[in-house]
Amino acid sequence: MQKVNITIDGVKVETLASKNVLEAALENNIYIPNLCHHPDLVPSGTCRMCLVEVNGGEVLAVACKTPVAEGMSVVTDNPVIRSVRQITLELLHVNHTQDCTNCGKNTNCQLQEVTSYVGVDEERIGQMRKNIPAVEKDTSNPFFTLDHNRCILCGICVRTCNEIQGVDALQFGYRGYQTVISTFMNKPVKESVCESCGECVVRCPVGALLPKNGLKPSREVKTVCPYCGVGCGIVLGVRGETVVSVSGDRESPVNNGRLCVKGRFGYNWINHSERLKKPLIRKDGEFVEAEWDDALEVIANNFSKYKGEEFAAFASARCTNEENYIIQKFTRAVMGTNNIDHCARLCHAPSVAGLAQSLGSGAMTNSIGEIGSAALILAIGTNTTESHPVIGLKVKEAKRKGAKIIVANPRRIDLCKFADLWLQQRPGTDVALVMGMCRVIVDEGLADEPFIEERCEEYGIMKESLKEFGIENVERITGVPAGLIKEAARMYAGNSPASVIYAMGVTQHSHGTDNVLAISNLALLTGNIGKPSSGVNPLRGQNNVQGACDMGALPNVYPGYQKVSDPAVKEKFEKAWGYSLSGKSGITLTEIVDSAYRKNIRALYIVGENSMLSEPDGNHVRKALQKLDFLVVQDIFLSETATLADVVLPASGFAEKDGTFTNTERRVQRVRKAINPIGGSMPDWRITCRIAQKMGCDGFGFENPEEIFTEMASLTPSYSGINYERIEDEGLSWPVPSISHNGTPILHKKRFLTQNGKARFFPLQFIPPSEAPDEDYPLILTTERSLYHYHTGTMTRRVDGLNNLNGMELVQMNPQDAGELGLAEGDNVRVTSRRGEVDAVVKVTRKSPPGMISMSFHFSESPTNLLTNPALDPVAKIPELKVCAVRVMKL
Repeated sequence: MQKVNITIDGVKVETLASKNVLEAALENNIYIPNLCHHPDLVPSGTCRMCLVEVNGGEVLAVACKTPVAEGMSVVTDNPVIRSVRQITLELLHVNHTQDCTNCGKNTNCQLQEVTSYVGVDEERIGQMRKNIPAVEKDTSNPFFTLDHNRCILCGICVRTCNEIQGVDALQFGYRGYQTVISTFMNKPVKESVCESCGECVVRCPVGALLPKNGLKPSREVKTVCPYCGVGCGIVLGVRGETVVSVSGDRESPVNNGRLCVKGRFGYNWINHSERLKKPLIRKDGEFVEAEWDDALEVIANNFSKYKGEEFAAFASARCTNEENYIIQKFTRAVMGTNNIDHCARLCHAPSVAGLAQSLGSGAMTNSIGEIGSAALILAIGTNTTESHPVIGLKVKEAKRKGAKIIVANPRRIDLCKFADLWLQQRPGTDVALVMGMCRVIVDEGLADEPFIEERCEEYGIMKESLKEFGIENVERITGVPAGLIKEAARMYAGNSPASVIYAMGVTQHSHGTDNVLAISNLALLTGNIGKPSSGVNPLRGQNNVQGACDMGALPNVYPGYQKVSDPAVKEKFEKAWGYSLSGKSGITLTEIVDSAYRKNIRALYIVGENSMLSEPDGNHVRKALQKLDFLVVQDIFLSETATLADVVLPASGFAEKDGTFTNTERRVQRVRKAINPIGGSMPDWRITCRIAQKMGCDGFGFENPEEIFTEMASLTPSYSGINYERIEDEGLSWPVPSISHNGTPILHKKRFLTQNGKARFFPLQFIPPSEAPDEDYPLILTTERSLYHYHTGTMTRRVDGLNNLNGMELVQMNPQDAGELGLAEGDNVRVTSRRGEVDAVVKVTRKSPPGMISMSFHFSESPTNLLTNPALDPVAKIPELKVCAVRVMKL
C-alpha cells in the first residue's frame, strides 16, 4: 500500500496514505487529545478536541477528518490550539457531573485523560451557566446502565450500534440544547431493539455506559468462548477464584474483540452455587454424595460387565479436543467398540457426510474473516445473527462494502433487513430451491465450464437430474416465485467470489445430506470453491463440535477421519495404543438411543450431553435411558439427563482447564485455565483416564492436556504440524501437515481432498419431509435458537440477566394463525404433536409465515423436543428436527 511522509511537531513520520492525521500521530506515539475517536469506527469529528494546524493554515483542521498527504506539516499544540481545546473542554465539564471518585470509569476515563492534558480554567467554568441535567438512569438492561448525566455526546455508542452491529438501537434524540442519546421513542433500553451485546459499553469513553457488575479483576487470562462454533477469543477477568468479567480479545483474528451478549455477559454459571462438586451415586433411588475412589470403583465394576457392543459413549462438543480424543480412545481401546458419537449427529452430520463425498472434507472451506469481503453471500437455513452473531457482523460488513445478500429462509430473520433477495421457501424444500437455481444457471449458460472441466467429475449425470427441477415445478414445490428464483441464480452466478453459509435449517432434515449436496453442486457449478471469500461454509453450532469430529468422536472414523474399516488404519492405531481394536463401524447417537430402548445397549457413558432436551421425541429418549442397566453422566450441573443416571461425575468447566477447541473455520485455538476446578470437580480428560486406570488399563497415564495433544497429533495427519507452542498466540487452521506449515485457511485451492483430487457433482431428486400437516395437526413446527440462550440452557439458564431478557419458551406464530385460533400475545397454549405435548406462551409475529410456528429448545419447563420428529436421514442418521406437524390450543 502507498505510504507518505509527513512531519508532526517536527518529527518526521511515515504512514499509510489511507490514514488521517490523528491516526498517523497516535500510531507514532504522538498524543492528540480526542474524545469521539475509536479505531473501529469511521471518524466523525464530533468532539472537536483533535484540532491541529496543518501546513501553517490559519483555520484549524480536525485531525480525525483530515487525510494525510505527502510533505504535510502538522502542529498539534500552540497557544491558539490550546485555547480552543480548553474552551471546548470546559463547555463539556460545565454540564458534566464531577463526582469522579464515585464513577465506575474513574482512572480509566478518557475525559479525565484529556482534562489532565488540556487543563481547564476553574474560574471561567464558575462563570458559565450550568445546566447539569438530572436525567434518571436507565437501569432496565440487566447487564449495563445508561447514565445521561455522565454522557459527553461523543456519539461513539450511536456509531458502534450502526457501523458495527447494524442494529441502530441508539440515536441522538431531542436535538438541540436538550440532546441526549436515545432509543426509538426514548423507551428503556430493554424495551428497544438493543441486543445487549455490550459493544457500546466497552467503547464508551466515560461513565455513561457501564456494566452493572463493576468488579475489577486482579488478573486476566486469554481463552476461547465456550458457546457457539465461532470460537471468539475472550479475556477472563479473575478475582481470587471467581470470574468477574469477560472482554473480547482484540488480538484474536476470529472476532477482533467483538462479542455477543452470551460471550460478554453469560459467564455467571462458572461460579454458580449449583455446580456439581462431588460424585453422586444412586442408592435406593436417591443420589448420595460419594468420594471419587468409590464412584470410580462402581463405574469400573459395571463397565467391565458390558464391554463390546453392549456399551456406548456420547462424547461432547463442549469438551476440549484432548478430552474428546481420550473419550473415543477409552471407548475403542478399553471398551472394545466403536459405539462412540456426539451431538454433531444432531446438527452437522449431513455436512460431514455430504461434503466429504463431494469435496473430500466436511468442514468450512474458507475462514470467517473472508466472509466480510465476499461479493455475494447466500445465507440459507441459518439465522446467523442469532446463532452465530459475530459471523453475522461479517455478513453486515460485506453488505456495507457493497456485497449482494441472498437470504433463503422460511422465516423473516434479521438478515432479511440486509438482503437484496429473500427466498421464503416452504420448510423442507431446500433441494428443490437450490437445484432450481442450478437449472437456471445451466440453462442460461452461466456455469463456469472451464472450472467444471478441469476440477470436477460426474457433471453430466447431475445435469441430467436437473430435468426434474424446471422452474414452474420448483415454484410449485417451494412456494418461491419463479422470477425470484431466476434472479437469485443470476445474482449468485454473476457476483464472484460468492460465499454460501448455512446451518441447521439445511441439515436437520430427513434429507439433510441431499440439501448439503445441492449446495455443493451450486458452488461447484459456478467455480466458487478454492478461492478467497467463496466456498461452502457450514456454521457449526457448538464451541468444539468441529474438534469433536476431528478427534474421532464418531462411530466410523478414528481421529482425522481415518476410517475404522480400513485395515491399515486399524493396525496403525492398534500399534500406537497397544490394544486390539474393532474393525466394525459403531452405531450413531440416534441409533444408540433406539438400541438402549431395545436393551441391546446396556451401559452408556454420557459426557457433557443433555440428551433429554436435545434429542427428538424426548419421551422415547427418557424410556430408552431408563431401560439401561447402567448409566454414567459426566457434567458440570445436574442436568435433566443426569437425574436419570446411576452415577453422576462432576466435571470442570472451560475456565478451569487447559486444552484446545477447534472452531467452525477449522482453527485450533488454546483454551487456558483461569481458576481452579470448582469443589471436587475434575477436567473430563482426567476423569476418563482415571476410569480406564481403575479398570487396570494402560495408555491413560497422561499428566496434562499437552501430552494428550502430542499423542493425538502424532496419529492425525491434519493436526500433525500443530503443537501448543505454535498456537500460543494465534490458532492455526487445519490441515497443518508439518511443523513448518502455516495452516490452511482456504481448502481446495489446487486440488480437492478426494482420492483423485477432483470434486464430484451429485444427481438429486426432491424428497418431501417425512411428516406433513393434516387436519389433526395443521401447523408446521420448526425449531431455532435464541440469541440469549445456548443449547439446552444448562449454562445460560443459570445467568439471571439472560433469563431477564428471555425467560420463557415462546410459540412464535403469524397473526393470521393466531387470529384463526383466537389467540393473542401472551396467551398460554399447549402445542401437541404425534409424540408429545408442551405448554408455552404465544408471541404473535410476522417473522413466522402463516401455517408455521417456531420454538427454541432451551427451556426444560417447555421441552420442545418432546414434539419433534425422530425420522432419520438415511445417510447421516440425523433426525428431522426442522419439520414437525403440530396443533396449538389455548389453555
